[in-house]
Amino acid sequence: MLHGMQPMPLPKYHQIYLVLREQLADGRFAGGLPGELHLVREFGVARVTVRRALELLAADGLIQRAPGRGTVALPPPAPGARDKSPPMQRAHLTGLLENIVSIGLRTRVKVLACQVMPAPEPVARHLAIDPGTPVQKAVRLRSSAAGPLSHITTYVPQSLAQAFGRRELGRQPMLLLLEAAGVEIGRAHQQISARLADAMVARRLEIEVGSALMAVKRLVYDTQERPVQWLQGLYRPDRYQYDMRLSRVGDIDAKVWVSTEVAAQFH
Repeated sequence: MLHGMQPMPLPKYHQIYLVLREQLADGRFAGGLPGELHLVREFGVARVTVRRALELLAADGLIQRAPGRGTVALPPPAPGARDKSPPMQRAHLTGLLENIVSIGLRTRVKVLACQVMPAPEPVARHLAIDPGTPVQKAVRLRSSAAGPLSHITTYVPQSLAQAFGRRELGRQPMLLLLEAAGVEIGRAHQQISARLADAMVARRLEIEVGSALMAVKRLVYDTQERPVQWLQGLYRPDRYQYDMRLSRVGDIDAKVWVSTEVAAQFH
């Protein structure tokens, strides 16, 4: 609960706003947001604090509040232009993808959920499929010797995931399972940011609600440039770090930093 946290620079209403904003972006509230009293109990704050967080979301155009109808999520903005950068050769991403697999092999995983479901609109947009197309959704908790490390949610088109399920996901990293199913992994586009832990994730990662987490969003493509996996990962920053080694390239007037190696460390 938020009142049990150590002091943070952000006020409580803004912490709740950030948590709900991330959940809205994930498409979690397609059927409507929970009521104010539910949010009061979940976050352990006063009702006025919840209302102020909802006001911020409404001001951002993310929700609409209507008397007697509750609070509904508004449609997301139209996606921007697709990434038009030239395809990256598989060899250039060997370090990143092999590192991901290596972590999977050196940690233990608990499969919390594995189900086939219609793709929500945000997921369908990333996987370049029609909303409602069957996808496999898997939720896994990965741990190191020190305890819970990451909370991972993945979506894979069911046409590619028919060969594996809960049991296989508990034994091998998903990239290896996809390759075993005949998928030729090509490249990945990854974004790293930060977010605050909601009640469910906080409980599973054994941290306080509102604790800062490293958030990873990764879209994996095959060698034909087709999206094959959409991943949303939340990592405890006290047990995981992401290192990049940079080199200067270019002529004397326009030298830039580019990554040459990627390494992830955990404890």
